[in-house]
Amino acid sequence: MLKRFFALCGWLLLLAAPGSLFAQPRPADVQTFSLANGMKFLVLEDHSIPNANLYLFWKVGSRNEYPGITGLSHFFEHMMFNGTRRYGPKMFDQVMENSGGSNNAYTTEDVTVYTDWFPSTALETMFDLESDRVRDLNFDDKMIESERGVVLSEWRTGLENSNFRALHQHLLSVAFFAHPYSWPVIGYESDIKNWRKEDLQQYFRTYYAPNNCVAVVVGDVRTERVQQLARQYFEPIAAHTPPRPVHTQEPPQQGEKRFALQKDVSAPNLMIGWHVPAATSPDYYALSLLGDILSEGKSSRLYRSVVDQKQLATRIEATMPTNLDPYLFTVFATANAGVTADRLERVILDEIDGLIKDGVTEKELQKVKNQRRVRLYRQLETINGKADNLGTYEVFFGDYRQLFAAPGQFEKVSAEDVRRVAAQYFTKANRTAGVLQAKAE
Repeated sequence: MLKRFFALCGWLLLLAAPGSLFAQPRPADVQTFSLANGMKFLVLEDHSIPNANLYLFWKVGSRNEYPGITGLSHFFEHMMFNGTRRYGPKMFDQVMENSGGSNNAYTTEDVTVYTDWFPSTALETMFDLESDRVRDLNFDDKMIESERGVVLSEWRTGLENSNFRALHQHLLSVAFFAHPYSWPVIGYESDIKNWRKEDLQQYFRTYYAPNNCVAVVVGDVRTERVQQLARQYFEPIAAHTPPRPVHTQEPPQQGEKRFALQKDVSAPNLMIGWHVPAATSPDYYALSLLGDILSEGKSSRLYRSVVDQKQLATRIEATMPTNLDPYLFTVFATANAGVTADRLERVILDEIDGLIKDGVTEKELQKVKNQRRVRLYRQLETINGKADNLGTYEVFFGDYRQLFAAPGQFEKVSAEDVRRVAAQYFTKANRTAGVLQAKAE
């Protein structure tokens, strides 16, 4: 259930050009209202199919934790499905499925999001279920211990089975020494083993308050009906004192950092990270397009050079994240058999240095802008894509309207902007690199 928010970088896309085959929403189509307790709702009516969805963006992730309770945000992703005073364990899923719906959830460094998909006739049932578990979540001792075991198993399995995850967790812990992005979303094993029920209850009271949530409803609904149900089911839940903002800032990195991990692997895995600004930075758009230029598709620079021409790697990807605070732009690569990590790293950095020196062409820049436009077409064809994008922009960019402003921001990015941000952020002093390889290497 733990899902990285790397997919978020693909959501910042260009809106459809005039004459598009797909009807795109407009800012005026989105209706908003807030309850007396501070809970905000975004509603987009879409009557194309008799379905709807409800996305709840809770503003709590691993950045809100501290040593001793790391992983609690992700733990609640499990606990929220395990019963209330009215609905017993697993009944949330059962009632939803009986109504023809389904659900999921994910936790990141910044948010915990619960997603419900259902026939529009089940709208009131969804409001009943979601409000009930916020109001009366059951902190049963046996259930806590059961889910603690599930999360511990997920923690061990994830590190054992995913080279990417092992490298990424270590990269964060080395690149960040002040900011809470330094620990993994799933938490530290020792913290998972030692949470107390009192810790869970306090965390829940603090962060699962209606004034800490943005709800998005998209589909075959009427705004008036959504507002009526919101007032009936959510407004009676009291607001809480807002949590203290995360104020810790990571100091500028003063020199390159490196680490090495050993594991029984057939070929080295490499991950390089550079500190980059948060999603609200003006440089976000150029950095996002830079990530696409480096690794989006087989014609991208790193794929063409490292995988296709030199055949040094079987996989390579560059990711510009979407986060509330400054994070890491990363490049991850899996070497071909017989290729050393040093050689692979040199070629990757040489390719980036070449981009900084010579810039990018207008043709390749326009290509990635077009790719983003196509991805938006595909996302906004669905009610799920609309809900996810609206909630993401509201939380990470401060206003859902930024979804409609983003096309202009991307279109304004010039080839010189891309070269400039690469030169500014992809410096040796700002770089952290890690290698995972077999002991013999």
